[in-house]
Amino acid sequence: MRDDEIRSMVETILEQMLKGEQTPEPKRSEVIQTTAESLKKQDSADSGECLKDITEIDLRKQLLVKDPKDPEGYLAMKAKTPARLGIGKAGARYRTATMLRVRADHAAAQDSVFSDVSEEFIKKCDFVFVKTLCKDKDEYLTRPDLGRRFPGEELEKIRKNCGSNPKVLIIVGDGLSSSAIEANVEDMIPAVRQGLQMHQITLPPILFIKYARVGAMDAVGEVTDADVICMLVGERPGLVTAESMSAYIAYKPRHGLAEAKRTVISNIHRGGTTAVEAGAHAAELIVKMLEKKASGIDLK
Repeated sequence: MRDDEIRSMVETILEQMLKGEQTPEPKRSEVIQTTAESLKKQDSADSGECLKDITEIDLRKQLLVKDPKDPEGYLAMKAKTPARLGIGKAGARYRTATMLRVRADHAAAQDSVFSDVSEEFIKKCDFVFVKTLCKDKDEYLTRPDLGRRFPGEELEKIRKNCGSNPKVLIIVGDGLSSSAIEANVEDMIPAVRQGLQMHQITLPPILFIKYARVGAMDAVGEVTDADVICMLVGERPGLVTAESMSAYIAYKPRHGLAEAKRTVISNIHRGGTTAVEAGAHAAELIVKMLEKKASGIDLK
């Protein structure tokens, strides 16, 4: 059996599993022959082809329950949530397609946490780069307190670029998902900027904070005395998406600010609140905070 025939067989089996079809078990002799021929051709040239990305399948349209009583009703229910409904089972276990997808989504979440926002992306967006007290990713994950504070030279850099008492500051923090930042900020920031320009509000240079926790905005507020700070930060990724971002907005943030004093727009991603929509909403909230001189529960 040639390599292309083996590849075709594997692709067919995977496609059948993803569609919930039963795949006949190959004969033992066929498996032995296929394995032997494959081992003999290990040194053959790779065609460069690869299997389809399993994460491209829309879970809301995938129904793996065998012979459901009401498939249309099942799919209508799945369309309303990204939860893993209708995944079927193989005995007491998940089906292979479900297990593969869970492992793929988990890997994407891990990659998002442990990777960094690229330097090219930061330069393209013309952000001012600063860094918290964290030395590396491991320290960032184990010492949240250091992700809220800056060394003296970084505070001076923030003061120099943002000025004194700006009306509004936008800062971007990598947080727990670098993927979320790269997937959303390029669409959200122009929407915020456009909404503020309608009220004659201009923005200073935008900071990018590496190894940032939400509380980093309080340190920025202390050093700049900004009226309102809007911080865009990557959320902790889950199995639904690794690209979810939040916007934390506060009036006169300072060290010790209660979390209830922050207004939050969460689940900013293509499957939740879109970046453009979130940007327009953030601009409205910022204008309201400037008028009321309050944020969080004080804004209600």
